[in-house]
Amino acid sequence: MSVVTIDKRGRITLPKGYAPRGGRAVVIPAGRYLVVIPLPEKPERFAEGWLPSRGGGRGDKARVEEAARRDAVARARRRGQA
Repeated sequence: MSVVTIDKRGRITLPKGYAPRGGRAVVIPAGRYLVVIPLPEKPERFAEGWLPSRGGGRGDKARVEEAARRDAVARARRRGQA
């Protein structure tokens, strides 16, 4: 654990070894605390082993576009526009 200083502009400099330079992180406010979670360079590759996906990513775009089309048609019918 380390103590860091927040400058007048709200910036925090992390100690060496805590995060790669130029990397990205998610900051989650938790009351009076901040939780900082470093993100891997390619999150999709990092998660492919434990994040389930139907079809292994193939056809996802077509499936999502079809679901969006059905939703838009259903909304238009409810509004009397179709």
